[in-house]
Amino acid sequence: MSEISANQNKIDPAAMFKFSYGLFVLTAKDENKDNGCIINTAIQVTSSPLRMSIAVSKANYTHDMILKTGVFNISILDTRVPFKVFEHFGFKSGRDTDKFADCEHNNRTENGLRYIPKYTNCVISGKVTDIYDYGTHTIFVADVTESIVLSPEPSVTYQYYFDNIKPKPQQKAADSPEKKKGFICKICGYVYEGDVLPDDYICPLCKHGASDFEPL
Repeated sequence: MSEISANQNKIDPAAMFKFSYGLFVLTAKDENKDNGCIINTAIQVTSSPLRMSIAVSKANYTHDMILKTGVFNISILDTRVPFKVFEHFGFKSGRDTDKFADCEHNNRTENGLRYIPKYTNCVISGKVTDIYDYGTHTIFVADVTESIVLSPEPSVTYQYYFDNIKPKPQQKAADSPEKKKGFICKICGYVYEGDVLPDDYICPLCKHGASDFEPL
């Protein structure tokens, strides 16, 4: 019996319906600590075998951990999630800190990786089968080895994040002298000043690429 077949009883198909064009906490691990970052691309690619793909910026330390170990978890965030979760997992480096050190519970899937039990509607584990290099990002294709539904709450979509979670930028005064030229990161609000944003630009705060910026 194949490993995937043997793990079918660990997979709740309902978890796969929680995927959306939304935001996820990606978890990986090195020798000493768990690490996590925010990603916005995770999709199911086949149903038999049950397989998914994720896109991860090479600037994230979590990316290097997945290359080394070949396993990961994604916690699919739901609409209860506060902005502090995005600040913690999205805007801070995990190279020198354990991002799960302050978690309330030591929750792990069978691959040994942590996941977020709070503000998450399900957790899905993957074992990498294929790797594709796309410049600033890597696409990891993985067999789904475990999926657990944690709550019936809907997933956070981009639109919900922008409308209800992300702090609104301060409005400029009507008599503001000159409008600044540049681009703003839709994820964390970082401002890049300049007339042209390079195609390979990576946000220095949340590590998302140029596609997640919009003109000021």
